Amino acid sequence: MAKQAKRVQAWTGDREATYTASEAIALVKANAKAKFDESIEISVNLGVDPRHADQQVRGVVNLPSGTGRDVRVAVFAKDAKAAEAIAAGAEHVGAEDLLEKIQGGFMDFDRVIATPDMMALVGRLGKVLGPRGLMPNPKVGTVTPNVGQAVKDAKGGAVEFRVEKAGIIHAGIGKVSFTDEALLINVKAMIDALNKSKPSGAKGIYVKRIGLSSTMGPGFKIDTSSIA
Repeated sequence: MAKQAKRVQAWTGDREATYTASEAIALVKANAKAKFDESIEISVNLGVDPRHADQQVRGVVNLPSGTGRDVRVAVFAKDAKAAEAIAAGAEHVGAEDLLEKIQGGFMDFDRVIATPDMMALVGRLGKVLGPRGLMPNPKVGTVTPNVGQAVKDAKGGAVEFRVEKAGIIHAGIGKVSFTDEALLINVKAMIDALNKSKPSGAKGIYVKRIGLSSTMGPGFKIDTSSIA
């Protein structure tokens, strides 16, 4: 506890103040003191009630600067499409054999992609993949005949987002080692994607609050008007 208290006491910046996106990025990076390359996460409070079908927010954004993560991809495909996925860099490709592995407890992947004809098979994994947010979905491009491009997108910076019960979106937008400019570009891309995904049932202020933090560091508020 003493070490943690010392680390917390060393934090700089006013956590109650509101900053421009550039200022918040600089503060988050300055307070990231862990011995590893911390991830940077954005939290966006939206003016929606996810309990209503017309206020759901879900989609995918391709972060221009990438995520800094090594995304492991599993693909359900056969024949030529399986070969396409392998050529694109997917770590695990299969059909019934991959199904059996996952049913046996194998979970060494971060994203699941499937061709449309494989969804009857993948549907049997709903109870396993669903709670982990890994179930392929055409709305976010993970059910597609173009598996090669989907794999490349997943590895190149595609990030899925989905509003939580409290109306909040959480997503990783890079690493502390990224330049300030690269992080700012990713923040703007994320907010732009959320604005484009605004549901028909959303009323009043849509993007209410934005926060930025690192894995082990404090969070800082961003002035929503500073992100154009």
